[in-house]
Amino acid sequence: MRRSPMLTATAEPITTSMVQAGADHVGVCRRPLLRKVTDRLTGQVTSVPIPCGSTRASVCPACADKARRLRMQQCREGWHLVDDPLPDDDLEDPPDLDEDDEEPDEQEPNCDRRVRSTRRLDGFSDLPKVQPEYTTLGRTFTDPRTGVTFRPSMFITLTLPSYGRIRSGIGVPIDPSRYDYRRAALDAMLFPRLVDRWWQNLRRCAGYKVQYFATVEPQKRLAPHLHTALRGAIPRQTLRQVTAATYFALWWPPTDRVVFDRVLPIWDPESRSYYDPASRALLPSWEQALEEAESEAPSHVMRFGAQVDIKGIVGDSEETRRAVSYLCKYLTKSVAETYADEEAPDPAYEAHIDRLHAQVRWLPCSETCANWLRYGVTPKDPAPGLVPGQCDSKAHDREHLGLGGRRVLVSRHWTGKTLADHKADRSAVVRAVLEEAGIEAPEARRLAPDVIADDGLPRFVWEDIPVEERNYAATIAQSIRQRRAWREQYEAAKEAIRAGPAA
Repeated sequence: MRRSPMLTATAEPITTSMVQAGADHVGVCRRPLLRKVTDRLTGQVTSVPIPCGSTRASVCPACADKARRLRMQQCREGWHLVDDPLPDDDLEDPPDLDEDDEEPDEQEPNCDRRVRSTRRLDGFSDLPKVQPEYTTLGRTFTDPRTGVTFRPSMFITLTLPSYGRIRSGIGVPIDPSRYDYRRAALDAMLFPRLVDRWWQNLRRCAGYKVQYFATVEPQKRLAPHLHTALRGAIPRQTLRQVTAATYFALWWPPTDRVVFDRVLPIWDPESRSYYDPASRALLPSWEQALEEAESEAPSHVMRFGAQVDIKGIVGDSEETRRAVSYLCKYLTKSVAETYADEEAPDPAYEAHIDRLHAQVRWLPCSETCANWLRYGVTPKDPAPGLVPGQCDSKAHDREHLGLGGRRVLVSRHWTGKTLADHKADRSAVVRAVLEEAGIEAPEARRLAPDVIADDGLPRFVWEDIPVEERNYAATIAQSIRQRRAWREQYEAAKEAIRAGPAA
């Protein structure tokens, strides 16, 4: 067995960087939170490392890989289910097929919401209509020759339109001055809203409560695209019709003119709004700005590109395994680092990232974004201390480039389990293997803070470790030894099971 770097013989003292290299090698968190736990029953004090839980390999390779593998398990488990995870419904009328959609239909979510026409915009075809069924499984097919029944599912990739010609294989614009970075930035920040519309439309047109596991990833050109596993088979024509007919219309105040740049608006606590420091006039409120900008045309309309990749996939096949791996391939990377070469950065590609980030940083990401002050509008639900360019949303960061939300989208009834349930399932499998081989598994609830002693108080007391008492190198080294011991136990248990009972 190859030994980890920190365990090789050396005359030098073991440093934090050395044990971090060893942690990366064996799959242990390299930057844990340290806590001490006192067992009130025995008086024993234990230093406990809590994994950081990062999903970025550049931050912690071990935690990021664990998160990716957990998502892969979640994807596999729900893709080709044969038992419907929908709860039993004794009502005559089943729930609305769109009950877990997250976005209202182009209206403000308050009592005095602005009601707009429900007429579809010109240039978009109507959606097909079908009679819905209360199920998440889709259709089954029977082979007439063999009589075997199978239930295929689908793997779909959706992209955004072009913003300008791109150098093939490189991902940078041929002519950056003619590339529509502004539209690319808006589409990236609003991409989740377009995807939500696609789910809504698809459920209405597929005839059943379509369930999905999807990942949002950047293309080489840095525009987001969607990879999604859909449970059940939907006609390709329907999928293309739904994609072509789906759009998201944004009814916002204009952002084509910068009003405040160097001198910023000032907060007025009495009116709970911002005012112009030069004229002392209050900025229009969000509702006032919407009324002033009222027109027949939305401020921004986004749609999917013409490229739609559709594949039918049968469960428990090599193609399914490849698709699951592909779905989760880039989950450990941020948007900006997905295709960037850290060792030899391409100046043209870095410049492309910078130009897109220049737009993403200053455009509003939502109705409450601080960047609205830059365009002379008090954002919705304002508060003191808002500064343009310093919105809390990750969408404005260079590493996210507009995609500040979730990178994994899972419908409510994909498996009927939470991510914590899937994590517990993985632990249960390991414990079952150890127990079958006659190896005592570690106590499942050891040091748990909710374990109660005889006096009715928690047996284990968790506390922060003072900075001067923290020893990351020793704690991580102990985690490495423990991880290796558990791995050896698990491999020995599997070997014992394969060998069978002794004669």
